[in-house]
This record gives sequence, C-alpha cells and structure tokens, in this order.
Amino acid sequence: MRLRHSVAAVCGALALTATLASPAHAATGEFTYRFVGISGEPRSATLDDPASGECLTIPEAADPNSSEPAFAPHNDTDEKAIVFTGPDCSGDTWILRPHGRPAGDRLKLRSVVFFRP
Repeated sequence: MRLRHSVAAVCGALALTATLASPAHAATGEFTYRFVGISGEPRSATLDDPASGECLTIPEAADPNSSEPAFAPHNDTDEKAIVFTGPDCSGDTWILRPHGRPAGDRLKLRSVVFFRP
C-alpha cells in the first residue's frame, strides 16, 4: 500500500516539475504599429515573436506626458492581442484577432499583451 502512495507521489512531483520547467511561450509572428517620431513624422516598428502573457509597453509611446500614443496596430501573430490605451496595460482595451487585418490610424495604444485564443 505504501509503495503505491510513494509511486503516485513521485509521479505527481515529476509532472509538477515538468510543468514549472517549461520555457516561456512567445507568440509567433509580427506585431507592427506606427508612432510619431522625434521629427514629427510617422514611423513604423515591429515586435517579432513577442512574449505571450506579459504586458509589453510600447517604448516609443510609454510616457503619456511626453509622447503621442502609437497607432494603427497590425497583429500578424498566431495569438490574440489586447491593446491598451495606457502604459503598463492600463486604460481602455481593444482585442485584435490573430493574423487579422491592420487597424486604422484611429486605434491608439501604449501597451499590448498576447494570449492564446
């Protein structure tokens, strides 16, 4: 009887260890957006294979006191993206489908998080 409990405990511990030791997941593909550069001209940037489940603040639009929000996001990754109007995944949200169409210039963002549908 004790042998069965010991084997079950070892199997459970191994399963838990395998789960915790798995590598971080990333969305596969590109997430592009536009922003206003220092010169005042619109520029583009891309996040390649962005981390999944982590809040990513757009560096060019991180500070609401000194920069315009980014705009026109295009989610060409294999995961859904939630874009936020504020830094650190705060403010209003909008969900972009995986491999969706580019959003228009009116959709503003300062941060984004990716997740499996």
